[in-house]
Amino acid sequence: MGSNASSDSLIAWLPDLILVDGRFETGRALVCDSSGVIVKLARVDDLKDEKRVPLSHRAMLPGMVNTHSHAFQRVLRGRTERRTSQQDSFWTWREMMYSAATRLTPEDIYDASRLAFLEMALGGITSVGEFHYLHHAPDGRPYGDPNLLAKEVVRAANDVGLRIALLRVAYARSGFQVEQNPRQVRFFESDPANYLRHLESLIGDLRASTHAWVGVAPHSVRAVPLDYLREVITCAGQHDLKIHMDVAEQPAEVSACVEEYGRTPVALLAGEGLLSEHFTAVHAIHVTPKAIPSFAKTGAMVCACPTTERNLGDGVVPADEYLKHDVPICLGTDSHAQIDLLEDARELEYHLRLQKLERAVLDSESQVSSSKFQVESRLAVRLFDCATTNGARSLGSPGGSLEPGKAADFFTVALNDPSIAGASADDLLSSIVFSLSRAAVREVVVGGKPIVSEGQHLVQEEVVERFNALQKRLWSS
Repeated sequence: MGSNASSDSLIAWLPDLILVDGRFETGRALVCDSSGVIVKLARVDDLKDEKRVPLSHRAMLPGMVNTHSHAFQRVLRGRTERRTSQQDSFWTWREMMYSAATRLTPEDIYDASRLAFLEMALGGITSVGEFHYLHHAPDGRPYGDPNLLAKEVVRAANDVGLRIALLRVAYARSGFQVEQNPRQVRFFESDPANYLRHLESLIGDLRASTHAWVGVAPHSVRAVPLDYLREVITCAGQHDLKIHMDVAEQPAEVSACVEEYGRTPVALLAGEGLLSEHFTAVHAIHVTPKAIPSFAKTGAMVCACPTTERNLGDGVVPADEYLKHDVPICLGTDSHAQIDLLEDARELEYHLRLQKLERAVLDSESQVSSSKFQVESRLAVRLFDCATTNGARSLGSPGGSLEPGKAADFFTVALNDPSIAGASADDLLSSIVFSLSRAAVREVVVGGKPIVSEGQHLVQEEVVERFNALQKRLWSS
């Protein structure tokens, strides 16, 4: 597409440093065409008539991909950090989450989503996977358009400038032999035919979009019985859609699955042939060592959400075991207790350090060096891949890396920011992955179009003002 463009229709972005194949290089420019596709990474000396955009004192990196989001949960931040029972847990937090979910109007969901997506953009995220399960009105009745709330979330992403994979959630029940929870009535589509009809409609409505597309998300084995699950995944295969599903986030979920099916969630999914290279298992924490090799054979991925998993007390993703068996890991900010995908990347490693009482747990491929001054950035490359290329693969996003044919989705960091001051080109990626302040992110570009400039988004003030008003209405009583 870009190779046939004339040089005067091309834009050349000129940072001081650009990340190419895991290393920062100088004297390079990223050149994209008018449709926002990368044409080449050229030597600055070889540029001709391209329009030049200087990015002085900046390093350029591919935009990050947030693979798992519940945008409306941004309203909960700071509201659930207290004990509500003798043993506070994910399950007690969930009831507090439902109290907010039952009260949000379509416009509220738009405002909450727009704030969450704004915060993502300011942190260098250019694509998001929205695990969307709010379908109905607060009383459980369908809207005239059964995809109204999904479209409000997509509208919010579009207005901020992010790419979005709307992962439409199938939610059939409260659990195995569990009475229906009245606070979940906005989620339920008990008949798979209804779910699939609404899915097909959403696919048609978003078909013309360049920045939004659809995936399927059977919520979990507790929420979707096996026959329903088979229908959803069969439909995904017919449409070549990505499949995301919460798997083994909580021990109680695993126990219920064993009670219903005589198998753990991973064993059930693998045994039924439901895992594939299109499948991403979200969380996948409470799995047995024996399950991981069988999981790996399917080509499926794992999405870890470390900041949420630590906030909810879920447990630690066994990332070392997954990576040992070549299972790719991507990252999500999930409940948005914090929106900082680099924090999720570093916590993927740090949680294992606390658990195993050792350092550089995920750096198994590096050679042990006797020199304490030798710079090794393979761990940083591996973690940054989790935040970029792996996420793009999981969602089917056109970005994730800076190479010809990919979307011109990128962000820059200020090289004079105190959080990375003193870093050389050799150890800059390590400094960014392990130490970068979000305030260092200066420009964010999606499809060749800037959405953040000098650390500010064009609609930032209005988005924050609307969200402040929403929070006041929602929590004042």
